[in-house]
Amino acid sequence: MDFKTPEGRKKAYDTLVKEKIDALVVIGGDGTFTGARLLAQEYNVPIIGLPGTIDNDLWGTDSTIGYDTSLNTIMDCVDKLRDTATSHERVFLVEVMGRDAGFLTLSAAIASGAEAAIIPERATVKEQIEEAIGQGRRKSKNSSIVLVQEHAIEGGAQAVAKVLEEAHPEYNTRVTILGHLQRGGSPTAYDRIIASRMGMAAVGALLEEQRSIMIGIKNDEIVYVPLSKAIREKKDVKADKWAAMQVLSI
Repeated sequence: MDFKTPEGRKKAYDTLVKEKIDALVVIGGDGTFTGARLLAQEYNVPIIGLPGTIDNDLWGTDSTIGYDTSLNTIMDCVDKLRDTATSHERVFLVEVMGRDAGFLTLSAAIASGAEAAIIPERATVKEQIEEAIGQGRRKSKNSSIVLVQEHAIEGGAQAVAKVLEEAHPEYNTRVTILGHLQRGGSPTAYDRIIASRMGMAAVGALLEEQRSIMIGIKNDEIVYVPLSKAIREKKDVKADKWAAMQVLSI
């Protein structure tokens, strides 16, 4: 919290001078990059950003470090939950992280074969629930797994469960909140590879005297993205990915 204040950033700069650090490579998401950009503006410190967030919500890069690892963790958990959901004919609402973006939830729903994903980028929660229930009925299924983005509704999956139970009391609903399980574990090969490539690119960018940029990856190529754009621009959930989940869950 101190870093959000001018005094906190001054303390950080004084530490850089004291330790003879002449450049920074910062790893994080929107908050990290916002602070880094302020430090660069106020003290002319060369800074390169590496996108490290499971949310995958930073503009200018196809993937962020940690996203693939978290995605695989969620998929593994949902695979285990499906055994119980099927044998007990229940609706499982699985709460997934992602801050204010549905990238992780939607991708995990496709990967795990979930019946639906409830994300903030789509219609209202009630409409998404009805759509999910309708899909289950068309499949003559007595059990469903629905992934819920943590901020799709205030109260998360617990609040969604309440809406579902009021509209469909015939369903036996259970809530599973994966929580910080999604943020740990051994990195996948993909995350290790892009982290290594981005780290090398960050050093290369500093040697080129680049400043205030994020290292991204687009179409498997390293790209330089201004920190200001990575923070300011909005990354949209792809319509074709949403369509894919709709078709594959039928």
